[in-house]
Amino acid sequence: MERYIKIITDAYGGYADYLWKEMTSPSWHNYFYWLLGLSLFFMILEWVRPWRKGQPKFRKDFWLDFFYMFFNFFLFSLIIYNAASNIVVNVLNDALASVGINNLLAFEVMSWPVWAHLLVGFLVRDFIQWWIHRLLHRIPALWEFHKVHHSVEQMGFAAHLRYHWMENVVYRTLEYIPLALIGIGLRDFFIIHIFTLAVGHFNHSNFKINVGFLKFIFNNPQMHIWHHAYDLPKNKPHGVNFGITLSLWDYIFRTHYLPFEGRDIRLGFPGIEKFPKDFIAQNLYGLKRSPTKESVSFKEQKKLVR
Repeated sequence: MERYIKIITDAYGGYADYLWKEMTSPSWHNYFYWLLGLSLFFMILEWVRPWRKGQPKFRKDFWLDFFYMFFNFFLFSLIIYNAASNIVVNVLNDALASVGINNLLAFEVMSWPVWAHLLVGFLVRDFIQWWIHRLLHRIPALWEFHKVHHSVEQMGFAAHLRYHWMENVVYRTLEYIPLALIGIGLRDFFIIHIFTLAVGHFNHSNFKINVGFLKFIFNNPQMHIWHHAYDLPKNKPHGVNFGITLSLWDYIFRTHYLPFEGRDIRLGFPGIEKFPKDFIAQNLYGLKRSPTKESVSFKEQKKLVR
């Protein structure tokens, strides 16, 4: 027990020190300023060449989403997740060691050329995240959390990071073992993460560009807008276009859907009118489910879509 208490205190202290250095020491390896820089870049793109020209520059809930960016990527880690995840990892490693498994590493990818382990790490992570994203739509309890992300009614780059804190827990927990098996290093994970952050901002942005054949490989605003559509196709009531960075998986598993240019489609989900609007209520949402009028079940959604 004392060991785990020390892990918690070291995790909080270490992360607080890291966060302070991130904010006070700009560099090419500084995630805080990469997030700021990419956000500023896509905000300028939206203002200079907006896809939805009638949408305000500071769209509905822009500042809420702006706060979500820093909460989910910085504050949440400092307040809860960092220490909790360290405990879980150590408990898992101890449990595996008790049955004779002392190393999860299955492939020495770090001995490969840089481009190879970056590519493998990216593909494995994106494929895992694609399936997790499907689970968020498929499992009713997880969908209650994921509704926060789908409560966006006017799309913009910052909507990328509006999501319930529980999603951090779900994604990181299910990602851990597969990524541990290939042993991706911190430097490579940083590069992969910055790339996927940029594509995620792009997917949610109020910006249009002709991506040509790349639309079959990479996610893009014209495809992702349909993922946020209020009205879903009758044969796909649990959602469409689940791609995080790659659209490739949607074409392979036939979850792609682009019936026409969706620039002005309604966004959200049945019941969004009564969904909480403020940060605190949204982040408490889903922790206690009750059969209220505000919580529309999958069966009810299917009826509404039809």
